[in-house]
Amino acid sequence: MTKAATKRAEEGPLMIDSPGEPVKRYFNRELSWLAFNRRVMEEACNPAHPLLERLRFLSISGSNFDEFFMVRVAGLMGQQLQKVEAHSADGRTPSQQLAAISEEAEILADRQQSVWNEIRAQLSEVGIHVLESNEIEGETETWLESHFRDQIFPILTPQALDPAHPFPFIPNQGSSVIFDLIRRSDREPVRELVLLPTALKRFVRLPGEPARYVAVEAVLKHFSHLLFPGYAVNGAAAFRVLRDSDIEIEEEAEDLVMTFRSAIKRRRRGRVIRLEMEESISPELEAVLKEELGGSEALLTETGGLLGVGDLATLVEEDRPDLKFTPYSARFPERIREYGGDCFAAIRAKDILVHHPYESFDVVLSFLGQAASDPDVVAIKQTLYRAGKQPAVINALIAAAEAGKSVTAVVELKARFDEEQNLYWATALERAGVQVVYGFIDWKTHAKVSMVVRREGNGYRTYCHFGTGNYHPITARIYTDLSFFTADPRVGRDAAQLFNYVTGYVEPASLELLHISPRGLRNELVALIDAEIAHVRAGHPGAIWAKMNSVVDPAVIEKLYEASAAGVEIDLIVRGICCLRPGVPGLSENIRVKSIVGRFLEHSRIWAFGNGKGLPSDGAKLFISSADWMPRNFDRRVEFMLPILNKTVHDQVLDQVMVANLLDDEQSWQLQPDGRYVRTEEGATPFNLHRYFMTNPSLSGRGAALEKRKPVPKLSLKRRRGAKKEH
Repeated sequence: MTKAATKRAEEGPLMIDSPGEPVKRYFNRELSWLAFNRRVMEEACNPAHPLLERLRFLSISGSNFDEFFMVRVAGLMGQQLQKVEAHSADGRTPSQQLAAISEEAEILADRQQSVWNEIRAQLSEVGIHVLESNEIEGETETWLESHFRDQIFPILTPQALDPAHPFPFIPNQGSSVIFDLIRRSDREPVRELVLLPTALKRFVRLPGEPARYVAVEAVLKHFSHLLFPGYAVNGAAAFRVLRDSDIEIEEEAEDLVMTFRSAIKRRRRGRVIRLEMEESISPELEAVLKEELGGSEALLTETGGLLGVGDLATLVEEDRPDLKFTPYSARFPERIREYGGDCFAAIRAKDILVHHPYESFDVVLSFLGQAASDPDVVAIKQTLYRAGKQPAVINALIAAAEAGKSVTAVVELKARFDEEQNLYWATALERAGVQVVYGFIDWKTHAKVSMVVRREGNGYRTYCHFGTGNYHPITARIYTDLSFFTADPRVGRDAAQLFNYVTGYVEPASLELLHISPRGLRNELVALIDAEIAHVRAGHPGAIWAKMNSVVDPAVIEKLYEASAAGVEIDLIVRGICCLRPGVPGLSENIRVKSIVGRFLEHSRIWAFGNGKGLPSDGAKLFISSADWMPRNFDRRVEFMLPILNKTVHDQVLDQVMVANLLDDEQSWQLQPDGRYVRTEEGATPFNLHRYFMTNPSLSGRGAALEKRKPVPKLSLKRRRGAKKEH
C-alpha cells in the first residue's frame, strides 16, 4: 500500500473532501459507490449476523467490486484513452476520478483481505477449515493427490510461453497460475501458464467432517510436480483479470438481436481493466503479465490473500444452518385466500399491495398463472427486465400463448449481465407464439408492469400489476420491493398507452394517473418538490420522505437544496449512491440521508410529499416507482411513477413501510456532511426494520383477518427530536 493510501486507511471511512477546500455541492458518484460497498463489507464484521451470513456479505462486496471495475471504471478508462475530459458533477476529470478510485479501491481491497482473515479464523473455530498449501499433508495430501489426478488433471491444459506459443487469451474474471520452471535435464528455464477452467469449482471440499476446503489454485501449485514431471518449480503465482464488460449499441443497428449476440461475444474479450496478482509474484512474472495483458493501462492489485473474494459465496453453501439466518417463509396475502385463490376477484374488490420478501412472490405467479388458464382472459402484456433463470414467469406467458391468448412480452436486451439470459427467454417466447418486442434501441425499458385484459359481462376489464422490482422469483426472496395490483380503469388505460409507447413508439396522448420517463417524470417530481416549497412559504408544514437506491441527478438535487433552504423537512433513505450532500448549513441543513444494509436488500422506490399536512396519513401524496433519482432513469429509460390512492394501501406504505425505514437504528448508516457514513446509534429499544416486517403482517391484503385478530402495530415518528415506536 502506498504511503498516501496508508494514511487514508488510518483516517477510517471514506472522506470526500480535502481539508481547506471549499465545500462542494455534490459527492462524487464513483466514490459514493465505493462507500456503499464499504458498508456492505462492514456487515461481514457485524456480530449480530451469523458467521456464514457475514461471509456472504464479504462475498457480495467482492462481486460488487468486480462489477464496479468492469463497468464504471471501464467507462472512465475509455474516456481517458479517448482523451475525453468531461467533468463529473463534482468537477473531476476522468483521470482525477481514476486516481481517487485507485487509492480508495486499494484500501477497500486490503480491508476485504483483513476481514477474510478474521472470518477464516472464526470459521476454523466452529469446524469449517480453509487450508493453505502448507497445511496439505498426511491423509489430506493423499486424498487430494488422488482427487487431483482423477478430477482436475484431465481438465487442465498447460501452455508454454515462448515464440512458438503466444500468450493465451484470459477471459473476463478468468483465473490462472503462471509458472517459472527449470527443466532438470538441461537446466533450461521454461515458462508455463495454466488457465483454471470455469468447470472447476473454486474450492475443493475434502470428504468427512469437520468441513475442510482448499482453493483450487493452491491444489494446483501443491501438485505442480504431477503436472510438470521433470521440471523444478522456480516460482508460481496466481492471477486474475477483469475486462471491460459494458455493451455499447450503435443507434443505426439494423438487427438488435444479432447486434447483442455479437456484443456479448466481444465483451468476453474486452480490454483488461484490473489485474489481480499474488503479492509473492516475482518481478519477472509480474513484468510478463503487465506486458501481455496491458497492465500498463490496467489498475493493478497485489494481494497476499485470496484472489476473487466473490468466490467465497461457494463456502456459504456449507450445510450449517446454525451459522445462517433462521429460514423465513413468506406469507401469502390472506385477501386472495378469502376469495378462494381468485386473484381477479380479490383485486376487483380492492387494490392490493404485496410487500416482498415478507409476502410471497407466488402471488405474482398466481396472477399470471390464472391469467394464462382463465378462458375469459383475452390479452396479456408484460415487461421483462431481469427474469433470472427460473422459468415460472416465462412458462405462464408461454401457456397463455399456447391457449390462444394474445400475449406481448417486452424483453429488455440491455439489462446488464442478463443480456444472454434474456435473449434465451425471448427465443423461447417467440417459438410459443408470444409477440416479443425489444423496445427502444437507445433507451432501456426498466418499468415493471403486467397488464391483463379480461372479458367480463358485456365488456372488458383490465387488471394491472406494477412493481418496484423485477419479475425475478429468486431476487424477490431477498430484495424488499412492492407489488401493487389494481383494476382501476384509469390505471388500465394508462398502462395500455405505456405498452403502445414501447411497442409502437405511439406517444401517450393524455395519461390520467401514471407519469413516465423519459416523458416528463423529472418535471413532475420537481413540481411536487415545488409544491412543498409553496406550502412552507404559505405558512404550512413542508415535508418529503423518499426511499430509493441512488440519488445522482443534479437537477433534482438542486431542487432539494432549494426546498431545504425554504424550510422543507426532507428525509431520504438511499441504499447506495448518494451525490447529495446533507446537513450543510446554508445548503442542506434540513436534509437527512440514511442508508440501510441488512439481511434483505432494500430496493423499493417510494416517494411521499406532505401536501401541506406534514405527512399524516390523510392528505400526503404518495407514489411508488421503478425509477431511482438518476439521469439515466429520467432521460434514457422507460420508467413509471404511480400515485397510491387507496386508503388501506396508502396507510400501509406510509405508516408502516416508510416509518419503519426511518425508525430502524440497527442496520442504518447516517450520511455526514463530509461524506462519511456513521452507524446510527441504537436507542433504548433498538428497532430492526427487517425483523419488524418478518414478525408483523401487513395492513394491505389481509381482508377479514384485520377484523378478527389484534390490530397490526402502527408506527409513528416524532420529527427532529428523535424517534419512538407507538403501538
